[in-house]
Amino acid sequence: MLKPLPLIKTAAFTASLLLAAPAAFAQSFDAVRLSGAASGADTGSIGLAVVSGREYKGSDERRTLVLPIIDFQWKNGWFAGTANGVGYDFSNTPGTHYGVRLTADLGRKESRSSALKGMGDVDVKPEVGGFFNYAVTPAFVLTSSLRYGSGNDSDGLVVDLGAAYGIALAPKWNLGLGVGASYVNSNHMQSYFGVTAAQAVTSGYAPYTAGSGLRDVRANVALNYYFSPQISITGGLSASSLQGDAKDSPLTRKRSTTAALVGVTYSF
Repeated sequence: MLKPLPLIKTAAFTASLLLAAPAAFAQSFDAVRLSGAASGADTGSIGLAVVSGREYKGSDERRTLVLPIIDFQWKNGWFAGTANGVGYDFSNTPGTHYGVRLTADLGRKESRSSALKGMGDVDVKPEVGGFFNYAVTPAFVLTSSLRYGSGNDSDGLVVDLGAAYGIALAPKWNLGLGVGASYVNSNHMQSYFGVTAAQAVTSGYAPYTAGSGLRDVRANVALNYYFSPQISITGGLSASSLQGDAKDSPLTRKRSTTAALVGVTYSF
């Protein structure tokens, strides 16, 4: 019989691992995953992940990356790492986390794909924001975050909503399931899916105005095996689908995509 999985440190990190490969999974920093430090101990995780995804959101070309995974939490509330950014958790209540953080929008290089020729780069930008997570049960968690500062004019706003559930399959095996959606303002949407009059001249695309709204929805699954309480291997799949003006953009060659991940982590 399948049993809900308690949100122990390693299980929570499994969920964050699926979000730690922004170029491929395209959901960089969409949720804060915190555990361990809430019980009064400093914790950390390091690892390496191989991710197969797409060149950019809406691309039909595949891309494979090898990425480091580094995340730390301190019992005083601070956290930092590749999955969560840098921030502070104000909550002292088990099962509830809320706070502020600094992340980065990783931008998009024109050279990444021939489909982006003439569109110019979207530069890397710092983002400021906040987050709120609530555990409905020890195994079922609702997540939300707000990030501001992305896009060509640094005025992009992204609101992420999600849910995650853990299931114990066997003493050393567990399964993590998740769903999510991202809502963005017109500044963010136009930067990544719009075509300005100037870009139309250099790219050959017709001008396209992308407005605010739902950008994408997604679902993911992760299977974890623990060699020991500290060492684990994770295999994951993620499926996402562009929505609204993102779906209809001339830059979008593939509206629905899948990505895969294999990673090894060491927790301490």
